[in-house]
Amino acid sequence: MRVIVVGAGMIGRSVAWRLAQRDASVTVVDPDPAQAAARVAAGMLAPVTEAGFGEEALLGLNVESADRWPSFAAELACESAADPGYVESGTLLVARDIDDQRELERLAAYLESCGRAVEVLDARSLRRREPALGVSTRGGLWVAGDHQVNPRAALDALAEACARRGVAEVRAAVVAVDASRVELEGGRVLDADAVVACAGWCTRDLLGVPLRPVKGQVLRLGATRRAVLPTHVVRGLDVYVVTRPEGEIVVGATSEEVGPDRTVTAGGVRTLLAEAWGLLPGLDEAPLLECAVGLRPATPDGAPVLDTVGGVHVATGHHRNGVLLAPVTADAVAAAVCDGSWPDLMAPFRLDRFTEAR
Repeated sequence: MRVIVVGAGMIGRSVAWRLAQRDASVTVVDPDPAQAAARVAAGMLAPVTEAGFGEEALLGLNVESADRWPSFAAELACESAADPGYVESGTLLVARDIDDQRELERLAAYLESCGRAVEVLDARSLRRREPALGVSTRGGLWVAGDHQVNPRAALDALAEACARRGVAEVRAAVVAVDASRVELEGGRVLDADAVVACAGWCTRDLLGVPLRPVKGQVLRLGATRRAVLPTHVVRGLDVYVVTRPEGEIVVGATSEEVGPDRTVTAGGVRTLLAEAWGLLPGLDEAPLLECAVGLRPATPDGAPVLDTVGGVHVATGHHRNGVLLAPVTADAVAAAVCDGSWPDLMAPFRLDRFTEAR
């Protein structure tokens, strides 16, 4: 089977790899894989701490994909001979004032109602678990099952695994797709037995899927011996700090409804540093290495679109959970393409849910 995958981000490369494992002849088309949102992402595998009120279906999908990440990472490391950077570190949600504390208490109650247990910690217990936290910490939640992966390492490993499976790559912009062909900028046409659209928010222009780009500014800092830095993923209500084993510290992320703008702004950097410093004062000593912007593909309800639209298999709209949802999405698309049907788990994420809502 000849399959064209449009998009070389975390979702697109994961889909291509899974399809190639099922003996499909796969071509990935993308004008610039370096622009993938996952290249900027922190890589939190956080089905619980990313959960929103009323998002039970998405929570279930997130949890299922998180459960698949350990085997996905091990298999990827084996096939690529590269470390994708999967780490089981746990996550601390931190309250700095009484309002934060009340919000986390509400979140803990909601998660418990969904069958997801978290541990409530007072300020002393929280700082005992994570000494890098500031003295203003009032308390928080410990989520042992929320982990992390290095998205850049994972993307590089996926590229290598795909190459070893014979996946071809075409560097070109796509202007039109249908069930059996992809038209490239300049008029070239690629024929296929199946087409998969994983082009992030740009899928909107190809298939009319309701998507928008949500700008996220992210900072990368370096570890230093002079600073007391966190050993866990630490999250406030407005910021997260992810420390990699190799010493990189990722601080993010803004959420800006400004269209496809990739400008790093002074205000965005200031806000992130101020929020992160309020949780972890030791970051003052860390060198600022990078300021970057990613464009998250978001649907009106914040959940992905996993469906077949006009004969084209669509996997997009993962918003903040693109890295987390890569394993379950890749497996589902492979089933849709090779077996002819989407798994039942994907039923809540069909495109027609937006028509029904209207």
